[in-house]
Amino acid sequence: MPEFVLPDLRQRFGDDVHIHEIPARQAQISPIPEWLDLRVAEALEKLGIESLWQHQLAALDAYHSGANLVVATGTASGKSLCYQIPIANTILTEKKSRALYIAPTKALAHDQVRAFHEWQLRELSVATYDGDTDQLERRFAREQANVIVTNPDMLHHGMLSRHSSWASMFKNLRVIAVDECHLYRGVFGANVANVLKRLLRVAALYGSAPQIVMVSATVSAPAQHAQTLSGKEFVEITEDASPHGPVTVALALPRETLMSEIDDAKIRRSTTSEAADALTDLVIGGVRTLAFVRSRKAAETVARIARENLGEVDASLVSKVNSYRAGYLPEERREIERALRTGELLGVATTTALELGVDISGLDAVVLAGWPGTRASFWQQVGRAGRDQQQALALMIANDNPLDHYLVNHPDAVIGQPVERSVCDPTNSNVLKWHLACAAAEQHITDDELFSFGDVEKVRRLLNELCDEGYLKLRSTGWYWAATGRAHELVSVRGSGANSYSIVETGTGRIAGTVDFAGAFLQVHPGAVYVHLGETYVVDDLDIENHVAFISSTDVDYSTFARELTSVTLVEGIDTKTMDAMTFTRGIVDVTEHVVAFQKRRNLTGQMLGEEPLDLPPTTLRTEGVWWVISPLALQEAGVKDITGAAHAAEHAGIGLLPLFATCDRWDIGGVSMAEHPDTGGCTVVIYDGHPGGAGFAHHGFSVARSWLTATRDAVQECSCSDGCPGCIQSPKCGNNNHPLDKAGAVIMLNLLLQGLPTD
Repeated sequence: MPEFVLPDLRQRFGDDVHIHEIPARQAQISPIPEWLDLRVAEALEKLGIESLWQHQLAALDAYHSGANLVVATGTASGKSLCYQIPIANTILTEKKSRALYIAPTKALAHDQVRAFHEWQLRELSVATYDGDTDQLERRFAREQANVIVTNPDMLHHGMLSRHSSWASMFKNLRVIAVDECHLYRGVFGANVANVLKRLLRVAALYGSAPQIVMVSATVSAPAQHAQTLSGKEFVEITEDASPHGPVTVALALPRETLMSEIDDAKIRRSTTSEAADALTDLVIGGVRTLAFVRSRKAAETVARIARENLGEVDASLVSKVNSYRAGYLPEERREIERALRTGELLGVATTTALELGVDISGLDAVVLAGWPGTRASFWQQVGRAGRDQQQALALMIANDNPLDHYLVNHPDAVIGQPVERSVCDPTNSNVLKWHLACAAAEQHITDDELFSFGDVEKVRRLLNELCDEGYLKLRSTGWYWAATGRAHELVSVRGSGANSYSIVETGTGRIAGTVDFAGAFLQVHPGAVYVHLGETYVVDDLDIENHVAFISSTDVDYSTFARELTSVTLVEGIDTKTMDAMTFTRGIVDVTEHVVAFQKRRNLTGQMLGEEPLDLPPTTLRTEGVWWVISPLALQEAGVKDITGAAHAAEHAGIGLLPLFATCDRWDIGGVSMAEHPDTGGCTVVIYDGHPGGAGFAHHGFSVARSWLTATRDAVQECSCSDGCPGCIQSPKCGNNNHPLDKAGAVIMLNLLLQGLPTD
């Protein structure tokens, strides 16, 4: 790694950077276990593996004893061997045995297929079963493969829904590997948990009881999380015995620049342009780098700016940079992965699609354009650098929001803190209900097994609802699927699926990508800028009825950001903390959202160029939320002059800081505030989950209210601005253009709340 990279950080960011050095870690080695089949040991030797790290041996011994196993050790700590060895050993020692590997992304699944092939064991017959698999390969997977690599979506739609076609696989299923299990959180996690429980139920129907191995580089309370996902008990392995090179971790604010040449006023550069500059300099220095960004659009923008910068320095370096994100065609993703692995690419701007354990060795640096949402993701991304035990750099450049600025100013909230627990509620009625319908379609549900799905009375109520709605019929032996059509179409594992929008190029008819239903109005509304493989397009039309967005290639120097208006009805309070003149409540809310306009902002500076109206229909969802109500008189007596502005600012800051405590992204949650809410009669701030039925985020916020609101107060109070800025109380998704906002009033309001809130 070039020497100039590390000392340049102070010169580059001045006092607006915190630098932390993580020392190198020495390996703790253990021998290959003697109980392994000789052919497995020989295959390991051919792979250059003559010994194991101590945590790998502990994992294998736990598996050998018959336990379900979850391994939560660092990135590049050899977790894959903790399921590859059991799979290989089982296939070799039990002639008809089958194994199932489940990955959250196609990239990770394809990487594991390549890894299994490297074992060069003719007894291992590996097949991919995902949405890109052709019919011939799917038949091979069903009938002949003994290691099937798939994802939760295909497990749900293609295997469980047609389990009789997979009878041989289910009958002989001995090992289930679940990779990167920390990603199964929120509504996605609730869906996956129910899919896994149904998988075990179907396996039992065919007489098998497979062992489960889950792995993750970053998950807190791993055994508890694994049990939540599967309903089974687990042994956890958390002590990492693998070696790692020294890592320099830096948290920085974007540099300041003059707003114009006319006056001396300064603004901070956009995170996107700052990340692109960092990627440019690292590539010039020959430093192999991943730049992690928060959106598809940002991945394309960072790569484009870096290529433009490199073109001014050395034209031969332009081809060394690319972007990588979801929405690319499979062959495009595979080619970028290959080029990055071989070193043909020096820099890649990527979404979280490359955060996971795809084997890309030799990376020297990672640049994080903004806080990735959780400490788990942060360390996962940081861990991608230094995989060959060399000196590595991890640089996070803050976005303009309260959480990012808070973390740069409070690095101890990141460094040395445990990662978050994965918040996941498989018993969420809006999720569980439809999985019960799927389970009944797979095999009728008996009264004796209701407990396996959660609270028996709740499960019985949901089953009766399905009967009343005509989906199920109750007979003397249990609940049976009774509707026409396929039950499995009622569930979209990732919350998109069949409702996603296709993005089609006007004139050619070429499909340039997809976007899920929930994000369509925000990302591909008429006039939106859409970027694909470095090319910029503008959305000409959005066909809501047929779920198609039509785009045209256009060269613009701005990005677009949708603006939506939100109203909330408080339906039911579930739990309340009462204080003098104040209440803090968790409950059910109805949220109505209406995308009404979009803003244009210049790419390099973030400068607002204008706003245009949109004519799109509103949407309503019922979800969980938390809300606090304070008497206007109490606020006035405490010195709040603008109650509406104070509540609005506290709402923005509360949304910005909740992801530090609940495993979510700020875009997973929303909020509203009113000086006088019609349902309470008092000044009310509501923060809610942006998923039908809730995802557990607001619920967790209620349980850690004091810690959450203390950090929120500190972030606002300590910000150096005078009246509020994107680093404390302004929000990029505000439907009211961040007006009115009262920074001082928000601090007073939060202090009032904290005076009465009990300890978490």
